[in-house]
Amino acid sequence: MNDLAVLVADKNTEAALAALLARPQALGIRPITARIFVHPRRDPGCVNEAHLFLRPYVQEYRHALVVFDHEGSGREELPASELAAAIRERLEESGWRERGQAIVIAPELEVWVWSPSPSVAQCIGWGGREPGLRDWLADASHWPMNQAKPRRPKEALEAALREIRRPRSSALYSELATKVSLRGHDEPAFAALTATLQRWFPGEQDFG
Repeated sequence: MNDLAVLVADKNTEAALAALLARPQALGIRPITARIFVHPRRDPGCVNEAHLFLRPYVQEYRHALVVFDHEGSGREELPASELAAAIRERLEESGWRERGQAIVIAPELEVWVWSPSPSVAQCIGWGGREPGLRDWLADASHWPMNQAKPRRPKEALEAALREIRRPRSSALYSELATKVSLRGHDEPAFAALTATLQRWFPGEQDFG
């Protein structure tokens, strides 16, 4: 039996999770076997059909994980935690029992990009530029200095990439997830993801 079936909403999330799962020590888990599926109907598909999509894999995988953005899900009126709980309940009823979990990223995947790690600027391609990335985003009204994250994380990333004329791509998300330290990354959905993986696949922890 394989370890983990993951259902995500798009190629960028697929790239990010594939890179993260390739760093088991950084996540504090043992090495695992995982397959990542991309739902053709993106975030709403994950909301409405995750339990149906993953049902055929109940006997093939030990655990199932659903990861998508709160914004664009079609259920923004529900808090992300309530939406995750509803999807988890459907997974339980479809045969996964206690072996399934949903991670709803509020507002969207790009909130994971803005970690405290200085490697973020290097990965984006901002390294060595003046002003620095954090100051530039503040000056451009994308990230007030008194806030831990940009108000609109995707728009902040897109603005920075436009400034240096770099396209936003799945390769960028993979590079960020590969190179950026996970130490101090306390965004709620990311914390829920790591806690879930550590509970399912315990291992030694090294947040390199």
